Amino acid sequence: MSGIPQEVALRARMVEVMQAMDARGLNRGTSGNVSARCGPDMLVTPSGVPAGRLTAEHMVLIRPDGSTPEGALKPSSEWRMHQGILDRRPDVGAVVHCHSRHATILACAGRPIPAMHYMVAVSGGSSVPVAPYATFGSVELAQAVVEALDGRYATLMANHGQIVAAPNLDFALAIAEEVEEQAAVYWGTLAIGGPSLLAEDEMDRILLRFKSYGQR
Repeated sequence: MSGIPQEVALRARMVEVMQAMDARGLNRGTSGNVSARCGPDMLVTPSGVPAGRLTAEHMVLIRPDGSTPEGALKPSSEWRMHQGILDRRPDVGAVVHCHSRHATILACAGRPIPAMHYMVAVSGGSSVPVAPYATFGSVELAQAVVEALDGRYATLMANHGQIVAAPNLDFALAIAEEVEEQAAVYWGTLAIGGPSLLAEDEMDRILLRFKSYGQR
């Protein structure tokens, strides 16, 4: 493992994020994955290692040409999706993908999360769309997700789960948690006749406010 301070810190934080998703019920078993930009390269979680067994040394460095250092573990099967997002989005420094229950329920039903609550705007848009289905680990899935994320932080993935692309790991984890909460609220409203949606101009105002929300 490299001794570069930034890389060492990123590796450690990626382990913490994977374990936090597991602890908060956003992920289970070996599903889900995390990546982070590391200079011109990318760090991504390994394939098939449960969150509780991950260590910083397990994180896999992937170079721009897709190669990995000798002796590295096999990267997540979704590494092309992560690399595609980071290549397309210079504003993104980290990607979090998980199979959180309610987001996955909606993804399997092909239902985007509409403008039913102002916190939907945390996703970077007035709704959370659903990227078309493609086999996991495929180039087609990577392309579908990159396109669905255009200008947004989050999207659902049809018959799969949710994915978040954000400036850093902490922000990405927070958005993933909020997307799951909004998915749960929407799922709940469907049981009692569906939500009352906010107007488009109101969502525009909310999105504008979110640009200066919190501690910057």
